[in-house]
Amino acid sequence: MSFITDSTVLVVGTGYVGSALVLRLRATGNRVIALTRQPRAAMAGEHVVTADVLEPASLTAIDAAIDYIVYLVSPDQPNDEGYRAAYVDGIRNVLEYSALRQPSLKRVLFASSTAVYGQSDGSWVDETSPTEPTSFHGQRLLEAERLLGAWVLPHSVVRFGGIYGPGRQRLLTSVIDGTASVAHEPVYTNRIHRDDCAGLLVHLMSLQSADSLYLGVDHEPADRRAVLEWLARATQSRPPAVKDDPEQRRQGNKRCSNSRVLATGYRFAYPSFREGYAEMIDRLGHGSRASP
Repeated sequence: MSFITDSTVLVVGTGYVGSALVLRLRATGNRVIALTRQPRAAMAGEHVVTADVLEPASLTAIDAAIDYIVYLVSPDQPNDEGYRAAYVDGIRNVLEYSALRQPSLKRVLFASSTAVYGQSDGSWVDETSPTEPTSFHGQRLLEAERLLGAWVLPHSVVRFGGIYGPGRQRLLTSVIDGTASVAHEPVYTNRIHRDDCAGLLVHLMSLQSADSLYLGVDHEPADRRAVLEWLARATQSRPPAVKDDPEQRRQGNKRCSNSRVLATGYRFAYPSFREGYAEMIDRLGHGSRASP
């Protein structure tokens, strides 16, 4: 696993993953330009550009030569209109800005999602698998991916699984408070820790030659029941209730392979949910059996 140094990186969107990426890039000696609509007090030490990807004229506030762009925006609204604006319209505006003003740009990285896959039968998927999303968010993300692919710009799309980590512990909380439930049949889930999201993006920027598509998931697609039962043991909580829940299967049930990512030499800090959640449990002080 390697790192870039002495590069200028435009991070578009400084939310959960973006803020972690900014810190990691700065720690390895890069200049980071954080593009955000609402600067936060915690970003006082960053080079911040206040702009909106939906207002192309505002992007002219970026006055430096950029080596890499990382697109990490989130929709304002969890509906089709919100996803179209954030991903399709937003990435189009950034690409048009880049084509006009950034002739030395080395690569654009775009954070997508495994929601672009429609498989729900527990089968394995990789970068070559068919993409037939049934949800609006998967459809809009796939549209944005294709838009990016049509531009003559070096790029890498990373389809991330469910992102978890500090501050994102809804699943863990549901086990501790006794509201968690699982289906009778296996429902496979795919996830990646926030720190590995940031680490993988930095690693891909460091590669001399990167593929145009990667699956950003950890080593172990896991049955949701196995995850929740492990969390219950680790926190000394009661096991989750077992009941029929068709909604769980509709939300996913596929197994995503990270073999292409591993072939690049990236090493995961959290290879499975066990390492990631064990650390979170220790921080919360719940239970004494939180070990991978």
